[in-house]
Amino acid sequence: MKFKVIKNDGLARTGIIETSRGLIHTPAFMPVGTNGTVKAMTPEEISEIGYEIILSNTYHLYLRPGHEVIKKLGGIHDFINWQKPILTDSGGFQIYSLASLRKITSEGVEFRSHIDGSSHFITPEGAIEIQLSLNSDILMVLDECVPYGAEREYVEKSLLLTNEWAKKCRDYFEKRKRENSLFGIIQGGFYPDLRLKALEELVKMDFDGYAIGGVSVGEPKKEMYETVKNTAPAMPEDKPRYLMGVGDLLDVIYAVEHGIDMFDCVMPTRNARNGTLFTSEGRISIKRSEFKEDSSPLDPLCDCYTCRNYSRAFLRHLYMCREILSMRLNTIHNLYFYCRFFENMRHAIEKGEFSIFKNQWIPILERNFNSD
Repeated sequence: MKFKVIKNDGLARTGIIETSRGLIHTPAFMPVGTNGTVKAMTPEEISEIGYEIILSNTYHLYLRPGHEVIKKLGGIHDFINWQKPILTDSGGFQIYSLASLRKITSEGVEFRSHIDGSSHFITPEGAIEIQLSLNSDILMVLDECVPYGAEREYVEKSLLLTNEWAKKCRDYFEKRKRENSLFGIIQGGFYPDLRLKALEELVKMDFDGYAIGGVSVGEPKKEMYETVKNTAPAMPEDKPRYLMGVGDLLDVIYAVEHGIDMFDCVMPTRNARNGTLFTSEGRISIKRSEFKEDSSPLDPLCDCYTCRNYSRAFLRHLYMCREILSMRLNTIHNLYFYCRFFENMRHAIEKGEFSIFKNQWIPILERNFNSD
């Protein structure tokens, strides 16, 4: 993998990640395909919208259908019919979510499946082996995601373990890699000095990219923003910078303003299934009665398939009837909106107009995207 910064506008930047399966223009958004599929969409549709990379979840694919099954079937790209780049997370966040079903030791994580209660144990080396079996393009190290509000003593102990795991992941990866790349994950809770300490140690290991993990875990936005502001500019300039699990567009603008390159989140797809749609006028809840006889397109400034062909009234009707087509059309629109948002943001940075882009969108996002 190669990464090149193309243009800076303050700390905001555009760049290109070059992989054996294609280019990724940054800042980039990765739709989440937890089980190898972005819900309600075909891979061809995701590609046609303009996405260059998707994220899949190691934890879920390990449990079902199993990484060995996917390996036998040619790897994840052939299995899901997506030949562009794929990033797989290590499963650390999902294991974090299973607090009552897991036990962390220096050797790895013991946990019970949320599907059938079966017991599993994954080591740092095992997390890499699973991802190599999937043959994703970008792999993530195994880490412990600490809960918001954790005491400093606990965070310090956790960080020591996470960085030990990172070293084990790196050593194992170097022996087994092909054309894959490996990212380190910066933990440290919401203690700025611990974040910088973690970063310093990870940089010595020389990863292909670096991610800020352990955010969007229930903290106030102000604390997330402070973590990004203090950490992102210190991350290597010549490597991709990834903010894990963040997709609220207010958060995205702030993070890009401080130098972040990559994002992932279920926000556009989950909201679509729940009837919440993103538009140039703000966030719309399509279930509202005011749209019952509204013949206008969802977003007059959008040229996605949904907006070109269907009215707000029809989209409301589909949602109220719980038709499968409702999830399809809503998801097509939301993913298209996100893709164009990131594309326009890249263009603004290239023209040295990121501040204009930010000032145009902030009032809309503050008014609509954070309220139902």
